[in-house]
Amino acid sequence: MKTEQTLDRNEDPITGEPGSHPVGVGVGTAGGAAAGAAIGAVGGPVGAVVGAVIGGVAGAYAGKGVAENIDPTVEAAYWRDNHASQEWATQDTKFDDFEPAYRMGYEGRSNNPDSLWNDNEGGFEKDWDQFKGKSSLNWEKAKQATRAGWHRVEDRLPGDADGDGR
Repeated sequence: MKTEQTLDRNEDPITGEPGSHPVGVGVGTAGGAAAGAAIGAVGGPVGAVVGAVIGGVAGAYAGKGVAENIDPTVEAAYWRDNHASQEWATQDTKFDDFEPAYRMGYEGRSNNPDSLWNDNEGGFEKDWDQFKGKSSLNWEKAKQATRAGWHRVEDRLPGDADGDGR
């Protein structure tokens, strides 16, 4: 039995197979099932059940596809390489202080594919002290990096998923 996961392959914790995206699959399944049930309701209760099943399966595949577009290893490397050029980067702050903020943003966007930054900012602020680990940043200093991590992922999704015109 395998006891250690390789994070950059997104391995399934049980089988060890690469490409596991439980959050993306879960979000897609829930959304697809709800949409399928609503569409199937036209055919009565049986139609709603069949629609929910079909919608859930389709949604799971779509959710996995969105999650696969977000590689945490690539995101971490991008921000490590590009942090110094950000307006909030100063001589007295290190990348290591900002790393959890970037991660909170790109993971948060990946986990909330149909959500707006503004709808999540309050939750990020509330969770920052628990999430930041050894970072010395307060939320006000971390917020811009978190938003940047969020929008880097948002910019690579098809369309304007969060409706902010970006």
